[in-house]
Amino acid sequence: MKKFNILLLCGGESAEHEVSLRSADFIAQQLSQHEHFNLHRITISKTGQWLDSEQQVCQLDMQKHLTTVSAAQPRSHFIDFAIPCIHGYPGETGTIQSYFEMIKLPYMGCGPEANTLCFNKVSSKMWFDALAIPNTPSLFISEFSDATLAQVSQAFDNWGSVFIKAASQGSSVGCYLVRDKADIAAKLAEAFTYSNYVLVEKAVKARELEIAAYEYQGEVIATVPSEIICPDNTFYTYEEKYAADSHSLTQVEAQNLTAEQIAQMQAYAIAAFKGMKLKHLSRIDFFLTTEGEILLNEINTFPGMTKTSMFPQMLANHGHQFSDYLKDLIERAIAA
Repeated sequence: MKKFNILLLCGGESAEHEVSLRSADFIAQQLSQHEHFNLHRITISKTGQWLDSEQQVCQLDMQKHLTTVSAAQPRSHFIDFAIPCIHGYPGETGTIQSYFEMIKLPYMGCGPEANTLCFNKVSSKMWFDALAIPNTPSLFISEFSDATLAQVSQAFDNWGSVFIKAASQGSSVGCYLVRDKADIAAKLAEAFTYSNYVLVEKAVKARELEIAAYEYQGEVIATVPSEIICPDNTFYTYEEKYAADSHSLTQVEAQNLTAEQIAQMQAYAIAAFKGMKLKHLSRIDFFLTTEGEILLNEINTFPGMTKTSMFPQMLANHGHQFSDYLKDLIERAIAA
């Protein structure tokens, strides 16, 4: 059987650098189960350098050759397929995918435009509205000023409490739950240190549910929802998500949902996946409010792949082992 050279890119310059390394560990372990994949793992440093396992600087040229440019005797390999295991910039922003498209290198995950749309919480909510998928009431802020501070304060008065979220960051980074009006200015200013745009959402009392929407053997699949159960009066912060001593609980299959609720969330997930032209994988997050409303929260185009991450667990719960899923999408992409 022909062997394929797989480029596994991880790290990156975002705040989620370390989690990306842990996700890459899991993907590498899964790929090792298939002997016809030769893995070339490259870490993008926090300063943007591409480094191999020996800390040699590498580059991927227009002919799809990965070359160690800093070694005394440079090594070069033709790359058949790339996995951009990068949370945040330049992976989930669509940046690295634009280069892959330009050199015609098959890769795992969504294309540049879909990544850009989903990574920006403002543009993604516009798409949810266009696709008639209910989502949380919100307003968009493009600058920090007295006028925008007054807007957020008015929203706080109307809604009781708000989430202030950096628009172009991961699902937990630069995200703040504000229950005290006096904290609005500080949290708004902090959110703007992560992004040029900020989303302010009504804080709803709701269950946090997640669906893995992905392609397998040519079919788009939406799993049953999993659930994040946080301690009272908290939300699923970046620290809670990845800390070894996290107090949050996860259920790979959420309990006490009706068949109609499950079917509706799956329908919304598939509508978002197809309507926004996603590819290969996504984690689509929902709220189920105490009033019974189903609200699409956000889409993650390259969800976490650590040992505590829900995406691979949801695939396994649906009957698809992650290593088989990887094999299928790589071979289909190379053959296309």
